[in-house]
Amino acid sequence: MGEAAIRTIVEAIHSSPTQAVVYLSGGASLALGWLMSVPGASNTLLEAVVPYSRVSMVQLLGRVPSQHCSQAMAKEMALLAYNRALKLSKPGYPVLGVGFTGSLATSPPKRGDHRFFLSMRASNRIWESSVTLTKNLRSREEEDKVSSCALIQAMAKACQVSGTLDSGLTESEVPYESETHFTEEQELEQLINGHLCCKIYPFSGEAHGSDEDRKIILPGSFNPLHEGHLKLLEVAMRVCGGGYPCFEISAINADKPPLSVTQIKDRVKQFEAVGKTIIVSNQPYFYKKAELFPGSSFVIGADTAARLVNPKYYEGSYKRMLEILGDCKRTGCTFLVGGRNVDGVFKVLEDLDIPEEIIDMFISIPADIFRMDISSTELRKKQGGITK
Repeated sequence: MGEAAIRTIVEAIHSSPTQAVVYLSGGASLALGWLMSVPGASNTLLEAVVPYSRVSMVQLLGRVPSQHCSQAMAKEMALLAYNRALKLSKPGYPVLGVGFTGSLATSPPKRGDHRFFLSMRASNRIWESSVTLTKNLRSREEEDKVSSCALIQAMAKACQVSGTLDSGLTESEVPYESETHFTEEQELEQLINGHLCCKIYPFSGEAHGSDEDRKIILPGSFNPLHEGHLKLLEVAMRVCGGGYPCFEISAINADKPPLSVTQIKDRVKQFEAVGKTIIVSNQPYFYKKAELFPGSSFVIGADTAARLVNPKYYEGSYKRMLEILGDCKRTGCTFLVGGRNVDGVFKVLEDLDIPEEIIDMFISIPADIFRMDISSTELRKKQGGITK
């Protein structure tokens, strides 16, 4: 477990495109120091949380755990970390959620086993590992170093980095390891069921995504995707001066049944054909999209903007509307508004009554550079029928 070997493998992790959120409890504390002390840490580490107290763990999980140190707990922490990484990562970059929970040497000595559990969640797989340490063989500091080496080695594997660390385990301390792969269909089922917050298809062709942290998102059902959608996002990019352009579909609808896996895949194929990034989320409401994609700019039509500022959609409460949109504003989100037919009349942002408190969230896309008079619904009618 030489310092040079540790530094080399951490440098390799930082050189990979993978970005990670790490949740640790009960050990592997040295791993955080190693990750953060080697230059390039910001390339990899999006966030690290140590929910050490019982209350802290309850707040992280949203429930009281039945057992703090277990493989199931590490797996749950990894999934939470993965979803957090999806929210914090640069667009198009692969992400990793790391969960670790341990029960190491203490003073006074504990009765149970000294052990730790690791879980690494990526988009299409999960790696799991557990080790039971020999009691009274090492100090707490030595056990922490062993578990830290195991965590760094597991991260290297997940980041597809070569290299091996000598963790210091004895011949009798054999790790139990497993790897589970998910199909695209299984991932989408996890999203529909609420276990994953989103799935990103980076079809834009950039090798490792964009260095632009801000996403420029055009949400919609895209049934079908048409030239107007593509042109609107292109114009929005020019208006806002840059960012990472992407489209977004919610698998969950506010007033309709969820999309099926087959329906999602069919719609995603449209974006693959034109080489555009598409995000599939499970959030139909903009205030939830703002939480999921903080700091983003959402590209919408004037008809959608009109609904956003209509108290009718907030249980008739003007105050509630301002509270919810104020929360969106605090996430750093903005709305780029293109002209659209509203009740048979073509309207732009300037035609809408936007409250003064939130007017700076809305940016107009001038009608002289973009105007869309046709919708996906109208296209489906022309093609011979409406499908969900």
